[in-house]
Amino acid sequence: MSEIKINSQGEVKLYDSDNSNYVGLKAPATVASDETFTLPSADGSANFLLRTDGSGNLSFIDVAGLTEPGIDWQSTIKTGDFTAVSSEGYFINTTSGAITATLPSSPSPGDVVAFKDYAATFATNNLTIGRNSSNIQGAAVNSVLSTNRASVVLVYVDATKGWLYVQESNVENLGPQYIAASGGTVTTSGDYKIHTFNSTGTFTVSSVGNPAGSNTVDYMVVGAGAGGGASAHPGGGGGGGGAGGWRASSGTASGSYTAGPGPLTSPVSALPVSAQGYPITIGAGGSGATGAPSGGSTIATNGANSVFSSVTSAGGGMGGINSSPQQAGGPGGSGGGSSWETRTGGTGNTPPVSPPQGNTGGIGSGGPAYAGGGGGGATAVGSNANGPVAGAASAVGGAGATSCISASPVAYAGGGGGGAGATPGPGSSGGTGGGGAGAASNSPPSNGTAGTANTGGGGGSGAGGASCNSGGGGGGSGVVIIRYKYQN
Repeated sequence: MSEIKINSQGEVKLYDSDNSNYVGLKAPATVASDETFTLPSADGSANFLLRTDGSGNLSFIDVAGLTEPGIDWQSTIKTGDFTAVSSEGYFINTTSGAITATLPSSPSPGDVVAFKDYAATFATNNLTIGRNSSNIQGAAVNSVLSTNRASVVLVYVDATKGWLYVQESNVENLGPQYIAASGGTVTTSGDYKIHTFNSTGTFTVSSVGNPAGSNTVDYMVVGAGAGGGASAHPGGGGGGGGAGGWRASSGTASGSYTAGPGPLTSPVSALPVSAQGYPITIGAGGSGATGAPSGGSTIATNGANSVFSSVTSAGGGMGGINSSPQQAGGPGGSGGGSSWETRTGGTGNTPPVSPPQGNTGGIGSGGPAYAGGGGGGATAVGSNANGPVAGAASAVGGAGATSCISASPVAYAGGGGGGAGATPGPGSSGGTGGGGAGAASNSPPSNGTAGTANTGGGGGSGAGGASCNSGGGGGGSGVVIIRYKYQN
């Protein structure tokens, strides 16, 4: 028998094992023309669907491979960045790294492209769909596929909505996702959140976002400034305290940092974050030295480190003292200035990092001024006291760095000013960025000015003279500021 004919919309009935119920097949009530469906020769895999080629031939297909009509799937597997062509579909292998597929430029309504995860690696190395100046789903942002075995089909509609997803398989987040976090004092500027830590705390990330939104944070970490030096009576001025180390990523939400030719001479990447708590350490400022008329002075102390994640900014180096015990300018994020007697400024960028976190302290002068040198700052060395001149007004603390991470330009990490010497005269000013001024040599004595809190500024030095001696100012505490995009 070559065929079986069942007339008048009769059924083919397939009964169950006890013949109580059946599954039936029958033709529609009206058929415009004869139609024959040819079954596939083998079963498909799990979760495959049965499809027709339009000529009655049936076959199985992976549901993840369903596409819009008119897509020509390319046989060459994509393993690197590329620009898609309308009416083409691409198998993409991100085993070796993340890939960006850029959508066609100047698309026309009805243009279609498709993408499929070839090696089930999109979760490890994402596929970014670059919008190429057109919107995607009505937003001017790229899309990211971050789930294994994902596949999508996009059709260009118009300039308003741009490319729309008409088919999605095994896709979690196509659009931008953003970091969500808490900790510190939180402010906003445009589409960005800013977390400022003036004291030790925790930056807690609850959501990491994705590359289309945000998954990295810009940061600025400033160590604490050191205390300023001092001098005994009779004698010369001590050195200004060094500023805390200044380290920061190159970019901010509103543009680049505006710093001098110091820490950001080469790009510094923003930090990726994960969903966890990041302990934040804010360094305490160093104490200033004290001067004693007959010796026995106490030396200044270094500033303490500030820390966020893998970034540590060193505290500043202490300002020098010429009394007993003598102490040269100390090393640190930026080095302390020397007294008139030791003539050795502390080295900056200690321990060394790249780009450098600070600069060397200045050198004190000989007679008749006997003035102390300025402490180093983030972007400039501390100034030397200029030779045999009265006072120490030339021993200015090194300039700090100005950052826009808090949405307005603010200077940080300026060095402390040097103290005036035996000849009566003015002390030197601190460096921009919170550096304290050095004390003047006059009577009654006045101490060096403290560095400004939460700037990492070094303390100004005390002065010595025929009728007075004075102590150094304390260093300013450090600060950590973190910034990231939280919306579009």
